Amino acid sequence: MQRRLLLSAFLGLLLLGTAALAVAQAAWPNRAITMIVPFPPGGLADIVARPVAEAMARDLGQAVVVENKGGAGGGIGMGVAAKAKADGYTVLLALSSFTVIPEADALLGRAPMYSLSELRPLARFTADPTVLVVRADAPWKTVQEFLEDARKRPGVINYGSSGNYGTMHVPMEMLSQSAGVKLSHIPYTGAGPAVVSLLGGQIDAVSSGPATVLQHIKAGKLRALAHWGSGPLAALPDVPSLKDAGLQVEYAQWSGLFIPAATPEAVAQRLRAAAKVAVQDVRVKEVIGNAGTPILYQDAPEFEKYVQADARRMVDVVRRIGRLD
Repeated sequence: MQRRLLLSAFLGLLLLGTAALAVAQAAWPNRAITMIVPFPPGGLADIVARPVAEAMARDLGQAVVVENKGGAGGGIGMGVAAKAKADGYTVLLALSSFTVIPEADALLGRAPMYSLSELRPLARFTADPTVLVVRADAPWKTVQEFLEDARKRPGVINYGSSGNYGTMHVPMEMLSQSAGVKLSHIPYTGAGPAVVSLLGGQIDAVSSGPATVLQHIKAGKLRALAHWGSGPLAALPDVPSLKDAGLQVEYAQWSGLFIPAATPEAVAQRLRAAAKVAVQDVRVKEVIGNAGTPILYQDAPEFEKYVQADARRMVDVVRRIGRLD
């Protein structure tokens, strides 16, 4: 009799614990979620993050607040996200520099800002070739003219980026190496500040995702010379690729959602589902599409494989760039 009573009590506690856990999971989220964007406003990450955050908030029933934490080519914000409490209340909207910075940290012999294993990929939103742009009053009408001038004046023509080893720096280094030219690199804290400096005449060129520069191209303030893709760009169909110019260079600036790796599985799946709902939202498609960046969604399993492959490729790219002091 005593054994049966003890067994009944144990089963009762087990059922209560299971019910409590189910209630706790069902109640998530019960407060606002922070979406870290590791760049200042005005760049691709911010352009994607804001409509996605609004759509996810509608699905989750809680605010998703975008918080810009720029610096170190995105490394500072990504490091903050990696060290955040793994409870689902901090997520990261990262760009393709995510796979580059840990290798750059190792090359420079500095303490890593984060490791790839600390953050779990949940969803890819976009994946665009970057575009080489100059001011509309610049002397170069084609990428061939730009590169020929660079050969004649090594180190004189400069370009801006979102930071060392970032998504605007890496493709320009790939171009420089492929074309055999020397350009001067001027790092900024993000794409937005770099494009502002280009418009203001402080620098000569940038390599940027279409979303950051398309409005200025359409307004006649900037000129696109070439892009890093393998086929025509929907937003800029008349702009040739670098491959069209005989340069075997290809690079995509992607954006995606990450969470701390130790986030509970139930919470991770809820966020994953909300991200999938967001990319199907008409407003998200409209805002991001109007910026010149079509949605190229990948769900978590495919995106994780994509990130791993990109990281392997970027090891060689970073090592070719070498140490930057």
